[in-house]
Amino acid sequence: MPPGADGILMDLGPGYKQTEVGAIPEDWDVRPLKRISPSQSVGLVVNPSTYFDDAGDVPILVGSNIRENSIVWESARRISEESNHLLTSSRLVQGDLVTVRVGEPGVTAVIPPELDGCNCASVMIVRQHFSFDSHWLCYVMNSRMGRSQVQHVQYGTAQKQFNISDAINFSYPVPPLAEQNAIAGALGDADALIESIEQLIAKKCHLKQGAMQKLLRPKYGWVFKKLGELASIQRGASPRPIESPIWFDDNSTIGWVRISDVTCAGMFLRETTQKLSPLGVRNSRPVSRGSLIMSICATVGRPIITEIDTCIHDGFVVFDALRVNQHFLYYTLKSIEKDWANRGQTGSQMNLNTALINRTEVATPRTEREQKEIVQVFLSMDAEIDALEARLVKARQIKRGMMHNLLTGKIRLI
Repeated sequence: MPPGADGILMDLGPGYKQTEVGAIPEDWDVRPLKRISPSQSVGLVVNPSTYFDDAGDVPILVGSNIRENSIVWESARRISEESNHLLTSSRLVQGDLVTVRVGEPGVTAVIPPELDGCNCASVMIVRQHFSFDSHWLCYVMNSRMGRSQVQHVQYGTAQKQFNISDAINFSYPVPPLAEQNAIAGALGDADALIESIEQLIAKKCHLKQGAMQKLLRPKYGWVFKKLGELASIQRGASPRPIESPIWFDDNSTIGWVRISDVTCAGMFLRETTQKLSPLGVRNSRPVSRGSLIMSICATVGRPIITEIDTCIHDGFVVFDALRVNQHFLYYTLKSIEKDWANRGQTGSQMNLNTALINRTEVATPRTEREQKEIVQVFLSMDAEIDALEARLVKARQIKRGMMHNLLTGKIRLI
């Protein structure tokens, strides 16, 4: 019974062997990157901007264009055909792999047919070859196993990066070519499903945005009222010095809302990354569950309804004593969210003051019945989007499990 990677004795079972990258099937190999691909290099690194040409036709890819298993190239800078002809060492062909070196090191994608012949700057290039499946290798390099090897050699504080001299020695488990093809196909199908769900969510969100513009447009019989007439607007409070650990307690049931908690959240706030101690609660502004709050600092104008007992600091306001349907006000605030950036005060970061919020006018139906009818349309659309997002989370979880099992040989496709 051989030791595992962590030194613990483990029963591998028939057909498996222990290696420096863990247990793998007996008919698999472990090879460094330099023995998988015949060539690894770095894209153009000396003043790539000197080749940029707005009139050029050839995309030149940089790290910011590369995502896991995909390339966002439409916004990439261009170079001329003449420059591309001169820069042969950094010119790419279909099936080559490109890996981010600076910023988010290790993120890898395969050059698709439509980018055959394009160029690149600063990224690592792994040349394609008939002896391996490029998409399989891309999944391996993007896996937890692949990215952990990058993390062990990366350096830098402001921007992480790694050297190609280290990368060529990264070791990966290598199945036979036919199995590489099968693994790449299975994971490609999973990616296609994820992409289709993402596209459907984007379509639903676009339809919702159009519905909001139409249904919240002022109509006959509506009235314009200042936000201060529709609610009592109170700013949060921050304990000082804010970094002191005395304000926080991981075992507390009272959350403390940070801007990061609401940036990617939907309509409801269900958790916070930090919890307040009783002393912290006394020095902040408590907000009961079911309250409508809005960010007024950094990411300004983001409304959200709390589903937990929490406190807000002075980067938020709470809308209390509502004289309008709460959900209608939430959707109204969502509809003007982008407008706040043009009206806020700028300094080290964008912020809003309560006086500005109080005097901001919005259009409101006179009757609560009409408010509720409009809200119901949006709630139905949100329910569809929420269901799709839950499906997307599940699809991503399934893919992660597939990657681990397929790329380590725990599940065989032969």
